[in-house]
Amino acid sequence: MNEYGLVHRIEEILENLRPNIQMDGGDIKFVRFEDGVVYVRMLGACIGCPVSSYTLKLGIEDALKEQISEVREVVAVNEDEA
Repeated sequence: MNEYGLVHRIEEILENLRPNIQMDGGDIKFVRFEDGVVYVRMLGACIGCPVSSYTLKLGIEDALKEQISEVREVVAVNEDEA
């Protein structure tokens, strides 16, 4: 799969995960995909929430890695890094 296809697939998966995150008052925004790392920005109630790191690693990262072999890691960035 080319990089455009990977990014499109990542965005689709994140879009499918968003309703679960939004139910708790948070949200997620795709920032970029680079060298096997998906960079996202956590929004809303996710900012500063101690559980958001579990959501990021055990929910979002696991789902992406399961469906896209090129994904090695998911990292949350703040607005300055985006």
